[in-house]
Amino acid sequence: MLLRIFRFFSIFSLPLLHAMGSVLGWAVYLLSPSYRRRMRENMARAGYGSHLRQAVAEAGKAVAELPFVWLASDQRIARRVFLKNYELVEEHLRAGRGIVFLTPHLGCFEMTAQRVSHDSPIMVMYRPPKQAAMKPLVEVARARGQMLLAPANLAGVRMLAKFLKSGKPIGILPDQVPQEGEGVWADFFGRPAYTMTLPAKMARLGGDAPVVLTYAERLPRGRGFLVHFVPFPGSLEGDNAQQARAINAAMEQLIAGCPAQYYWSYNRYKVPPGVAAPTTAEAA
Repeated sequence: MLLRIFRFFSIFSLPLLHAMGSVLGWAVYLLSPSYRRRMRENMARAGYGSHLRQAVAEAGKAVAELPFVWLASDQRIARRVFLKNYELVEEHLRAGRGIVFLTPHLGCFEMTAQRVSHDSPIMVMYRPPKQAAMKPLVEVARARGQMLLAPANLAGVRMLAKFLKSGKPIGILPDQVPQEGEGVWADFFGRPAYTMTLPAKMARLGGDAPVVLTYAERLPRGRGFLVHFVPFPGSLEGDNAQQARAINAAMEQLIAGCPAQYYWSYNRYKVPPGVAAPTTAEAA
């Protein structure tokens, strides 16, 4: 049933879906006090409170565009996707060294790996949705083209490492809160956030594979998506905490490019089960 509903909405134009999404975003914001509070607090902490109104609408668009992104034909999607600095990716693909793509919850993050999969196999880490009814839909949608899925567990990490060592690219959401033992506390917009250590480990396992930041900026009035590809701006040397902070700093720089399109309602600062809260030194 859910798949049929999404297929129905996938025939709508992207401008119409984004218009509907703006309404949806405001409805959720006004009806959910906890959602509203977290979004306002996270944006204020990061210094982007002035973008709140736009961020409310963009959050709704992120949901409403999913039928199009997941189920529209490749031809329709191709007409709505534009690339910036893609020659960086092409250069790394030709070298055959593998690539570690880091995609934060910014813009249409579902679009980035999908676009790369047109030119190369890519494996992305996948965490099944909490709602069982969503699982078949999400797995079908995310396995389009040459995209392969690795579960978010130890077996999945081994799959990613093997794939990367073979010279093929992988994709990771670096701002997703990891589970116990898979992260460290590192500053993110002035507050400690439990941050995964996997991206740096993958780069090392891949023989210092290049790290590329990418996000799909949602263009105004439903025109489509501009997919950015950015070389990692810092260094992944040092210990786990230093590496995690470097990754968070890189994410902050990306978010500064279009702050209204970040997933501000996400509980980025939660303490996962079994993880000790940050110490005073970590919080400083």
